[in-house]
Amino acid sequence: MTMLAVFRSRAQALDCVSRLRGEGVPAQAVSTPKEAGVGCGVSVKFEENFLPRVLALLKARAYSSHSGIMRRVGGAFKYL
Repeated sequence: MTMLAVFRSRAQALDCVSRLRGEGVPAQAVSTPKEAGVGCGVSVKFEENFLPRVLALLKARAYSSHSGIMRRVGGAFKYL
């Protein structure tokens, strides 16, 4: 299932993508959906089976602009 790590900072989102890819996690930067309510943020898209690794990186880096994790439910994204 597709998931998103939502960021308000483009630079921090791209840093996260780079670090995840460096750890072998297939991730990509995508536009944040309007359901996130963060304006024109950037999100990191990844598959749910990588969630533990993504959460570990988010905790270790303590990104100040990270605003949550969303999961695709039906045709929309919802915060966990």
